[in-house]
Amino acid sequence: MAGTQQQQTVEQPSESAEQPDPRRWKALGVCLVGGFMVLLDVSIVNVALPSIRGGLQASESELQWVVSGYALTFGLLLVPAGRIGDVRGRRTVFVAALGLFTLASLACGLAPGSLFLVLARLVQGLAGGLLTPQITALIQQLFRGRERGTAFGAFGTVVGISTAIGPLLGGSLIAAFGTESGWRWVFFINLPVGLVAMPLAWRLLPHRGEERSRHDYDPVGVGLLGAGIVVLLLPLVQAQQWQGSGKWLLVPVAVLLLAAFLGWEVRYTRRGREPLVDLALFRLRSYTFGSGLITLFFAGFTPLFFVFTLYLQIGLRYSALEAGLAITPFAIGSAAAAALGGRIVHRLGRRLVALGLLMVVVGFVGTLLAVHLVPRDGTGWATLAPLLVAGLGSGLVIAPNQTLTLSQVPVERAGTAGGLLQVGQRIGAAVGIAAVGSVFFARVASTRGDFAGAYQQGLLVATAFVVAALLLAVVDVVVDARSRARSAREAPAPSGAAEQRA
Repeated sequence: MAGTQQQQTVEQPSESAEQPDPRRWKALGVCLVGGFMVLLDVSIVNVALPSIRGGLQASESELQWVVSGYALTFGLLLVPAGRIGDVRGRRTVFVAALGLFTLASLACGLAPGSLFLVLARLVQGLAGGLLTPQITALIQQLFRGRERGTAFGAFGTVVGISTAIGPLLGGSLIAAFGTESGWRWVFFINLPVGLVAMPLAWRLLPHRGEERSRHDYDPVGVGLLGAGIVVLLLPLVQAQQWQGSGKWLLVPVAVLLLAAFLGWEVRYTRRGREPLVDLALFRLRSYTFGSGLITLFFAGFTPLFFVFTLYLQIGLRYSALEAGLAITPFAIGSAAAAALGGRIVHRLGRRLVALGLLMVVVGFVGTLLAVHLVPRDGTGWATLAPLLVAGLGSGLVIAPNQTLTLSQVPVERAGTAGGLLQVGQRIGAAVGIAAVGSVFFARVASTRGDFAGAYQQGLLVATAFVVAALLLAVVDVVVDARSRARSAREAPAPSGAAEQRA
């Protein structure tokens, strides 16, 4: 991670060369609304699955595809969508994606059968993958210096709230509209938001630079990367439904596809063309460390909601609303800390992220102890404090890490770089859910219903991923400190000091 002094040096020319957009904070508000919609649909559907099963008579496989299909198509478009926004204009892509997401939400809510719902969710995931990279790219484009940290802090608040509040909102809608058709309102809720946000986005988002004299989309690179991501994610998101070990044969196939993608990008660059992913990004230590760290963190952070909701709803017979309420402290902590983290990240750098990861580990261990000591009806109350601590830590990780990771990325590559960062998060989440879920379900099966023990074992695996992210952050802090010390030693002494020593 490059130090904050180095980051400021990189950004200063841009700040002096261009006046900030006077409508940038209103534009950020529109971006956050779109981001909230897309990220909410990652988690809100989980508590609606029993209602969908009852309302559409859906099979277990179809229910799994309602969740995993969204994740697959979402991850598929992240990097190409970032590139399209960089080339064609982020406002145009954002509004188009928002419109498609709204239409897909309407189709989901009106679905006459489970197959129709799965197909609509695939389209919804594509729209989400098209929209999300534009948000980070627009923040890069609109904000500089400390304001950028504050803007990413606001986005981090949205990420934390949307991820954690999804079960609560979904449970409330099902409680209000009934288990038979309440799931439809989980999708209908997007309609008024999308219809209001689209004209506001067209009016407020910047349209500078939407026309370029030369467009280079690297279609072969897009195809290889997209195929590699889908083949890698497929066995992970289908880990519980796809029985047998044959699915894991897709992992080496994915590795070959991604290796072919890297080879193609190197060749494409040598031919003087503009590749889909500029591999020079990974020469930036801030980007390399930040990408690896957030992938590991999402592998540990995302499964918490998955196994905790299963434990509460299936193991302890909590209602969807009660399960959502139990996870709310995490959302509150994450929202509060993300806003603060965005404001102070320029002073503390990666040390702030390391502190946040440590707090997440402490919170996870606290929930383990709470479930061990209170494995029955009082679990929801016993986990309130440790979930709040974990949420506070999460808020100090996601937004500050995004600010630091993208700090040295050129604005014209911000969409692609942000999309690649999001791909890492999606892959991390899929790996974490597959690993934690397999441990959880294996324990339940072997003990014939020990959900408390299954939750504890699953969360230990999730905690291991967060600890790995913490170690990476500590390494980055140490390397950065040594780099600063070496630079200070090599810097020429001021003339006055030199004369004094003489």
